[in-house]
Amino acid sequence: MTEITRVDGRTPGQMRPVSIERGWSAQAEGSALISFGNTKVLCTASFTPGVPRWLMGKGTGWVTAEYSMLPRSTNERMQRESVRGKIGGRTHEISRLIGRSLRAIIDTKALGENTVVIDCDVLQADGGTRTASITGAYVALADAVEWARANGHIARNAKPLVDTVAAVSVGIVDGVPVSDLNYIEDSGAETDMNVVVTGAGDFVEVQGTAEGSPFNRAELNSLLDLALLSTSELAALQQGALAE
Repeated sequence: MTEITRVDGRTPGQMRPVSIERGWSAQAEGSALISFGNTKVLCTASFTPGVPRWLMGKGTGWVTAEYSMLPRSTNERMQRESVRGKIGGRTHEISRLIGRSLRAIIDTKALGENTVVIDCDVLQADGGTRTASITGAYVALADAVEWARANGHIARNAKPLVDTVAAVSVGIVDGVPVSDLNYIEDSGAETDMNVVVTGAGDFVEVQGTAEGSPFNRAELNSLLDLALLSTSELAALQQGALAE
């Protein structure tokens, strides 16, 4: 792979320092504070017996997510969407992405008629907030499932989680494929892509856009290869956090 000097000195395939602080919230059934470099997201999982009306009596559970950014998570203060009275399209899109990513690795029948709501609140943003949210949300979800098992809401031998899931941003910066873009890289990338991958190495979602020149098949393959390497590292970090 061609070597470049990235703004923070990393190699093309090197992620920013990643940390997962499990059980950050004392109130939530599952929680994790995750950091991708200077991007920090608090993920909490709330377990509730019962399901939405449209799922009642079907013997299946539900997992959904909500995403938001704190007003000073960015360089300049943003007005709260609740104050504006309207949730933005980007917020809706990312919330749905997180929910889809988690539902890809959970057996909702094994969950029973129970609901888990994941809240991902961005405390500090420096690129990759949605990918950090997905990665941290899995840890929060896993702990919420174990809380439900310990408290008799799901069977002792039930296995709602069928795999892990993590996500990373990749892109082409100065003509070179790189992994885990920070804000400066993301804002100037020729191609920007968010990739969600299961622990088994299967893709849940690939969101890719060329900002200038189109990317070719070889570049796409390079980006996906980088994403697989980075998400395998993230999966190991998730398992390490859950084993503590």
